[in-house]
Amino acid sequence: MEIQKIGVIGAGQMGNGIAHVLAMAGYNVLLNDISQEALDKGLDTVRKNMERQVSREKMTQEDMDSALARISPTLTLTDLGQTDLVIEAATEKEAVKTAIFQELVPHLQEHTILTSNTSSISITRLASGTDRPERFMGFHFMNPVPVMQLVELIRGIATDKPTYDACLQVVEKLGKTAASAEDFPAFIVNRILMPMINEAVYTLYEGVGTVKSIDQSMKLGANHPMGPLELADFIGLDTCLAIMNVLHDGLADTKYRPCPLLTKYVEAGWLGRKTGRGFYDYRRDEPVPTR
Repeated sequence: MEIQKIGVIGAGQMGNGIAHVLAMAGYNVLLNDISQEALDKGLDTVRKNMERQVSREKMTQEDMDSALARISPTLTLTDLGQTDLVIEAATEKEAVKTAIFQELVPHLQEHTILTSNTSSISITRLASGTDRPERFMGFHFMNPVPVMQLVELIRGIATDKPTYDACLQVVEKLGKTAASAEDFPAFIVNRILMPMINEAVYTLYEGVGTVKSIDQSMKLGANHPMGPLELADFIGLDTCLAIMNVLHDGLADTKYRPCPLLTKYVEAGWLGRKTGRGFYDYRRDEPVPTR
């Protein structure tokens, strides 16, 4: 099956990036969110990111105008029923994702493939609540989507080969690289990355190092482009905590226990860059450590 029209659910940090790269690759994109404000903000982000690419001569103004014209916003979730592929990129909460699929499924075409951009939740479990577990899989982009080259493709226990092959073709058309992952908690990238971030928070919690010394050590000592606490702020501390809870609950191993300090920051609403404060305070010109 040739995929031509793609629905993206969620115009936030991940959703608008996904819409951006799909439109650039020539796909017609239907972008959905629950509020006009979210849609406007998402489209504005796409426009600004494309303008940056034009200024760096990564694309022409004509290409930008054509790509933007291929993105159609909608507040009506059921409009996505006429697409060939749906990529759900809503918040990382299973109950929210399940409710979205329950509302959408009765309106889908028979051939439509359903996917989730979840970074940790069981694909098999999400698929079982739909009418098409064989045409359901994980389609996990990395953040920021226009920059990062990897896409994790995760097959649930029922996912069939034509579904996997169709999604693989989309990844290749985007000029990205697919990594095939099995359906275990947090898949590959976050199974490795999140415990490292969690351990960095424990290192801060136990007083082994400061925010600055921990990030500096990993950047200069391990050649990481960003320190783990800086990266956690970029991802969102609520997302980090949610993934650690999925790992802890799904694998029943104490090594995945979320650090109490991470929980405390989330309780305070200090979620990182998106709220202005996390392990760093972003409300001034230069980020300042909060501990």
